[in-house]
Amino acid sequence: MMSNTNAILITLILYKIILICIGLWANKRTHSTSDYFIGGRKLGPWVAALSASASSSSAWTLLGVSGAAYLWGLPAFWLFPATLSGFLFNWFYLAPRLSVYSQSINAITLTDVLASNEKGHSITSLRWLASGIILFCFIFYIASQFDAAGQSFQSTFGMDKNTSIIFGASIILIYTLLGGFWAVSVSDSIQGVMMAISAIILPIIAVYKAGVSNLLSSFTLEGLFLSPNGFGGIIALGFILGTMGIGIGYPGQPHVVNRFMALESMDKIKKGRLIAICWALIIYPGMILLGWSGRVLVDIAGYEQILIVLGNQLLHPVFAGIILAAVLSAIMSTADSQLLVAASSISYDLNQKNDDHSLFNTRVTVVIICLIAVLMAILIDKSIYSRVLFAFSAMGAAFGPLLLGRLQGKVNDKNAFFAMATGFFMTLIFYYSELKPEGNPLERLVPFILAFIIVQLGIKRK
Repeated sequence: MMSNTNAILITLILYKIILICIGLWANKRTHSTSDYFIGGRKLGPWVAALSASASSSSAWTLLGVSGAAYLWGLPAFWLFPATLSGFLFNWFYLAPRLSVYSQSINAITLTDVLASNEKGHSITSLRWLASGIILFCFIFYIASQFDAAGQSFQSTFGMDKNTSIIFGASIILIYTLLGGFWAVSVSDSIQGVMMAISAIILPIIAVYKAGVSNLLSSFTLEGLFLSPNGFGGIIALGFILGTMGIGIGYPGQPHVVNRFMALESMDKIKKGRLIAICWALIIYPGMILLGWSGRVLVDIAGYEQILIVLGNQLLHPVFAGIILAAVLSAIMSTADSQLLVAASSISYDLNQKNDDHSLFNTRVTVVIICLIAVLMAILIDKSIYSRVLFAFSAMGAAFGPLLLGRLQGKVNDKNAFFAMATGFFMTLIFYYSELKPEGNPLERLVPFILAFIIVQLGIKRK
């Protein structure tokens, strides 16, 4: 066990040194607000695809999806078409249109797109609302990433969870402060590759160890068209629709769609599309299979720890060290993108003065938001799966319908504001209400649909 721990620790240290070096390299390429937030629109297909994919996944996928598959059994299958549909829509429909539109109005952030009319003129009320929603949701989201890192370090090293949260957050803070978008995108690309390797090797070994026949027999009391608790009919339909509803949240994620705004050309969007879809076809089935195999192999109370537990049990110590270190780092990869976007919502979106002032404010704001998220991760005990999907759904419902409307034509200012407010606050109400059917279809579908209708009613067609 000591050799395993040492291998993980050494690999992790080397990896963190690489991340800081990336930050130093990226710092030399960062001279303006455009460089800091979208890399001067010079992102290539591999970096764009892998960083967008890793940013949209990370802790939720590695721990949340595998944990859900372990807990739910066969109904967890619906997580695969749900997430894949989001990838397909983003890359085939949204990416080419958003790239052209954002350049036409000289938008640097998603808020620029949402809170500006077709001539690029800013709408103050929308800008404030969008910035407030981003800040609120991303503090939830970032805290979840830090919490996931804490759980992973704790499970692997026996470290104090709070200490590990602070350690992981500090590394992320350093390279995000140094290099901004370039540092975040390149580091997330590396993490995306590591996630893909882990999602191939570990599930294959787990399925082999569990045995295909044993895996199939574990589903005897479950059905694909039943809810995780075994209910059919309306309850099962609600679960399936709620789970599939995760996919409609993808267009509204600022830390993901900003990669589309940063891509250099349409040709690179097409190449990035292929890379991203292939990545999704590896990651999500891999994590679901891992969770299913874990049901046969181990009995644990902390279902979101199944990846860490199986990694330590099934892999050779040295190889486990390399894989798990990569996974531990990838768990934190989403936090850097979100930290940058959350900071930009204050320092840039609400304070558009000059490059130097914005950059300074951004770096100060990054530190403040990081501290708040660390405190939330330490003090508030919530499931990673639940907390991430709330933030994901809230931004999806608030931003997705309006973004699609902007790409369709001119949207009336009042409709734009009320659509964004409706999407966010309805999600918030359903999240904190006692009315939580399996799959949370109310939280994931109703706010988006209502916001979408409001936007469509306010569109003046081109």
